[in-house]
Amino acid sequence: MFKRIFDILFSFIVVITILIWLIPFVALLIFITTGEKPFFFQKRIGQHGREFHIFKLRTMKGFPPVNDPLLSAEETVRITKMGKILRKYRIDEFPQFINVLIGDMSIVGPRPERQQFLDNIIREIPNYAELQCLKPGITSLGQIRFGYADTFAQMKIRARYDLVYLDNLSLWTDIKIILYTIIVVIKGKGK
Repeated sequence: MFKRIFDILFSFIVVITILIWLIPFVALLIFITTGEKPFFFQKRIGQHGREFHIFKLRTMKGFPPVNDPLLSAEETVRITKMGKILRKYRIDEFPQFINVLIGDMSIVGPRPERQQFLDNIIREIPNYAELQCLKPGITSLGQIRFGYADTFAQMKIRARYDLVYLDNLSLWTDIKIILYTIIVVIKGKGK
């Protein structure tokens, strides 16, 4: 319960101080530079296996295959110039604070995956299924220690960090992950 209250308060502060002006500005730039809709919604798997739509700013041209999810390495040719900047500073992830406010996500938690990738990870790392008891997070130990995964092998490495998070759940752990995430964003260590 305390984690949910923290998530709501933190997200509300971010939305009213940063997102209220940043998102419209970035959305307009995306539309001007690409001619495409600035927002992207994708099905992900959340707490207890519940499917939800994750909100993101568009960083790629066109649309991905519906029934054939691709890893980042296979999608790099679709990344726009503006998208490279948004990814580097993780600005494309900022609309997920709305996911937190509506209850689909938490600030800190395991990376929300698409069903196919989740099934593949659980097949190779069976105890990864234990993470389904948590809400997925905007940021995670896997995201700050490893970052975006370009291959399935990298996805498995990142998954192991999220399992470490499960063994160390606490408000202090969440605060440390948030602080490290802020450093990653400021230094532009996304990809």
